[in-house]
Amino acid sequence: MPRYRLTVEYDGNGFVGWQRQDNGPSVQSALENAITRLCGESVTVTGAGRTDAGVHARGQVAHFDLVRSFPADTVRDALNHHLRPQAVAVLAAACVPDEFHARFSAMARHYRYRIVCRRAPLTLDRGQAWHVMRALDPSAMDAAARVLEGRHDFTTFRAAECQAKSPVKTLDRLAVAASGDGILVDASARSFLHNQVRSLVGTLKLVGEGRWTAQDVCDALAARDRARCGPVAPPDGLCLMGVDYPEL
Repeated sequence: MPRYRLTVEYDGNGFVGWQRQDNGPSVQSALENAITRLCGESVTVTGAGRTDAGVHARGQVAHFDLVRSFPADTVRDALNHHLRPQAVAVLAAACVPDEFHARFSAMARHYRYRIVCRRAPLTLDRGQAWHVMRALDPSAMDAAARVLEGRHDFTTFRAAECQAKSPVKTLDRLAVAASGDGILVDASARSFLHNQVRSLVGTLKLVGEGRWTAQDVCDALAARDRARCGPVAPPDGLCLMGVDYPEL
């Protein structure tokens, strides 16, 4: 039974998230329906990360098994044909060993959050960035971000409904940089808690506004109290950029 790995890009607007749900269309169900139309098989597609409603991806990774074998390029092109006109595209497909698992084999996940700081409303970037109507200080935000790197108990930055067994995670990278009229926040870790990146970004925005200091962020982290978190950033600006795996 061949196993296929997909690299997937999607616009999260209009989806209830990656995971199949009863309350609306999901990216997972869109892919599964396209596979059924390709070969008539009902399969489960497993993704590297369960992105929330409104969160985008440029490098989501998924895998699935088929009874019948197809060339990888045929899988890519056929799925893209059956996915139209949904905002989902298979960038690449490959045959992989049975031991490959999109979720459990992942060594690192990379997210980027984009903020646009300007008075005028967003047009081309609507639904793709957090619109903030005042200037933020990226240097102060970056300095505060360094406090959050490393292995910590991230209870403060964890959604109440998070199903992870432990709030302890290792944040390999959290960096903030100016980019044009906005700010980019890059986060990398082997795995994240539910809403962790958006919670971190919302807290760092308080620093960018001058309302919090890096010490305030440190104190919030140490408190291990969800009530000490800043506002959770909206999903619009968040994008799963890529996932790292061991060499096959």
